[in-house]
Amino acid sequence: MIALLWACLALAALLGAPLFALIAAAALLGFHGSGYELAVVAVEFQRLGQMPGLEAIPLFALAGTLLGASKAPTRLVRLSEAWLGWLPGGLAMVAVVSCALFTAFTGASGVTLVALGALLYPALLAAGYPRRFVLGLLTASGSLGLLFAPSMPLILYGFVAGQAGTTPAVTVGDLFLAGLLPGLLMVLVLCLESARVGRRLPGRGGFDRERALAALRDARWELPLPVLVLGGIYGGLLAASEAAAVTALYVLAVTVLVRREVAWRELLPVCADAARLIGAILVILGMALALSNWLVDQEVPMRLLAWMQARIEQPWLFLLLLNLFLLVTGMLLDVFSAVVILVPILLPVAQGFGIDPVHLGIILLANLQLGYFTPPVGMNLFIASYRFEAPVSELVVASTRFFLLLLACVLLITWWPWLSLAPVR
Repeated sequence: MIALLWACLALAALLGAPLFALIAAAALLGFHGSGYELAVVAVEFQRLGQMPGLEAIPLFALAGTLLGASKAPTRLVRLSEAWLGWLPGGLAMVAVVSCALFTAFTGASGVTLVALGALLYPALLAAGYPRRFVLGLLTASGSLGLLFAPSMPLILYGFVAGQAGTTPAVTVGDLFLAGLLPGLLMVLVLCLESARVGRRLPGRGGFDRERALAALRDARWELPLPVLVLGGIYGGLLAASEAAAVTALYVLAVTVLVRREVAWRELLPVCADAARLIGAILVILGMALALSNWLVDQEVPMRLLAWMQARIEQPWLFLLLLNLFLLVTGMLLDVFSAVVILVPILLPVAQGFGIDPVHLGIILLANLQLGYFTPPVGMNLFIASYRFEAPVSELVVASTRFFLLLLACVLLITWWPWLSLAPVR
């Protein structure tokens, strides 16, 4: 009977059942088959609300949603263009930097493509960049920024991994630092490719000091945000959850009271958008915690580690297989679902091969970032197809060179732990 129910669950997954329902059903079947009372699943979900640091996730999500609803994306593009646009390939660099910074606060690459694509796509074409280059650059850049603070996937990984009691321990502050150099590496590589292509285009004039200062003044309310988050945490003034509360309050005050770009009547719908995003994350997280506890109870991670250690002797080979697995996962699952499902399973296995849990988090997110535009089913390919009115097949071809460049970065991040751990350990 249990086997039949598992088969029905697999069929439901193939038919497109909601992810949280699949995870919940798997947890219920697992505990039932092990002889536990099914109320244990509800207990695990209730335990979610008692975990420290959880409040950082909805508060940062609210801040990102408010920024997306304001004119902050336009100011961000204007600021980047004023300071970088005069360089060879400068406008393309503007696209890369703007997408990375915006994704860091929104945490969802689809939002970045929708919000910034309408601004950057016509500007890049008008500047003379080849259409295929523009399509590929924006599709790839739409997922940049997941490694920069205060990215929600970084916070979520820190929260999930923190419950595992790893040695050394994982903190959100460590992850914010660890993602800095790998994230900058990815941005730099795409900027260098932009410069290579842009040097063939007509010059855009020299650096305009007055225009740059004007753009700086225009963005004066948004610029303190990274300092507020990172400075507060690393200065010892704020915990991650407190930094999230201060950030949300600051963004709310700026967008509603100071700039007045989000009217009072629009505030409730904006908060509802944030609540829907957070509600989906928390339901998946609660069910995933229940499923993870069943897997741990059945010693699945330990058995998986023993099986892999019997067949894989070298950590580098394990990391290579892990990269391939995560690329496929990134195509099929959104980053939030992938983190809460995979981390409890992968952490013990990775530590068995001597991989630092903070380094594992950066590897995980860097790979999932690529999965967003990995053919044939990467989410960004379809969002970009809708936004830029281009067939998915054209976007696959256009983004191939950027995929290979970022894949090289991911491999370097994977096999050179110093990039992730130098600012932390």
